[in-house]
Amino acid sequence: MNIGDKVRMIRAKEQGVVTRFLSGNQVEIEIEDGFRIPVLRSELVVVSPLEAERLLRPSGNAQPPRPTGPVILANQGIYMAFVAQNDREFAVHLVNNTDWDMPYTLAEERGTTLNGLQSGVLKPRSSAKLNDYYSFSTLDSWPTFLFQGLWFRAAKVSFRSPLVKRLKCRAQTFHVSKKTVPVLNQQGHLYQLDADEKEAPAEALMPLPTVPLSPQELKEEMLKAKNNPAIPPSFERPSSVVDLHIDVLLPKGPGGRQPGELLDLQLETFEKLLENAIATGMSEITFIHGVGTGTLRTELHRRLGRHPHVKYFEDAQKQKFGYGATKVFIK
Repeated sequence: MNIGDKVRMIRAKEQGVVTRFLSGNQVEIEIEDGFRIPVLRSELVVVSPLEAERLLRPSGNAQPPRPTGPVILANQGIYMAFVAQNDREFAVHLVNNTDWDMPYTLAEERGTTLNGLQSGVLKPRSSAKLNDYYSFSTLDSWPTFLFQGLWFRAAKVSFRSPLVKRLKCRAQTFHVSKKTVPVLNQQGHLYQLDADEKEAPAEALMPLPTVPLSPQELKEEMLKAKNNPAIPPSFERPSSVVDLHIDVLLPKGPGGRQPGELLDLQLETFEKLLENAIATGMSEITFIHGVGTGTLRTELHRRLGRHPHVKYFEDAQKQKFGYGATKVFIK
């Protein structure tokens, strides 16, 4: 069962689309009218494409029934999957487990150089296989994959930002990503590309104004880039326990900052140190957020629940922190 799969309840008539996984062996599904409800996995069955086709196919000259309610769409479920071809090589598949068409491009990114791999249109509930294979023995030197896609439906729909995702496979997390690949129904190493998709305002896509350069200025800029190559980013290993209280982050006081600005500072610190922990190979990290109104704790848990490199999280040492800290286990 994956995000985007169509499912139906065993003991009820409702059916819907899987939108996310919850704790306690539960999943959240979206049913008619856009309502989202938690359901135990054991109470759901996946509706296979063949079954759905048989149910919807009209018999003889009978007219297909008119829809009696709103159509439930799977809006998330774009994946990149690495499927073993033998004991040494992996084939790369792009998988669309949504109800949207997606024109796309896929490229390898090595430093400042892009190498186009493939382009096309991923139809709903379909996949596309790349021609190139990747050797497991060189996993650490695999390139960063750059995926760019557009959401399209031949209907009146709300604006959706283009999907742009960079994927860098890490040896320490590659083996834990193995699961059943939707659409293909094969075992593979699965990465969801649209897990953290957010709506963006249309003006965010407008190109920035540019000022034309003279030939001499262009030459100087090119020489400057050549003589000053980009330095790869370095990551500092954070402490295993991070305190997000404002008096720790701002020892000189908030300085007139509004509550919303202080919350943004706490979240930015959390995001940065979590990514540093992942990049430096840490297996766990604890964030002290306090109890307070619960706003910070709720937002941290929401982000952790959607993070592709978080194995799970829990309240940390209740006897020491109460419910004021969260321990994160990294894949």
